[in-house]
Amino acid sequence: MIIRKALESELPYIREQRVISYKEHAAIIPEGHWQALKQAISSTADTKPGVELLVAEVDGVILGSVALFPAETDAYEGKVDAVDYPEIRMLAVSPAARGKGVATALISECIKLSKEKGYHSIGLHTGEFMKNAMKLYERIGFERLPQYDFIPANDGIIVKAYRLSINNE
Repeated sequence: MIIRKALESELPYIREQRVISYKEHAAIIPEGHWQALKQAISSTADTKPGVELLVAEVDGVILGSVALFPAETDAYEGKVDAVDYPEIRMLAVSPAARGKGVATALISECIKLSKEKGYHSIGLHTGEFMKNAMKLYERIGFERLPQYDFIPANDGIIVKAYRLSINNE
């Protein structure tokens, strides 16, 4: 598996793959929340200055992607205060590639890049309905930061904040 920066020509495919990857949640959340999530993961936020868009590729096929937003960025369009560490966003793995370490490899690369830039922490947010994602983050060592939670669609669904302390030795 190769983890690399995404090419601009791959952006439409990556955004489509995100929607396909997240679509399983559409059946368990209100339609308005799904539409807001779909819009967020399809947006051009991943092309903002300083954002690193990474893909996991095997045999020329993109299996997943992630966007690493720099510290002090409005990664959630005003819904949560900017934080002083990078944020993982829009992590998506093709349903056919799940359980093969793709998400872990993408997260590991985000941690490595953050360490190289001298950060002591890395964070992320995830919908409370994304049970498998939360299990993965907690297994890696991310800790909950409820003070940074937010409710994006005023429907009671919490987007939970997590942070991982990373050593910079």
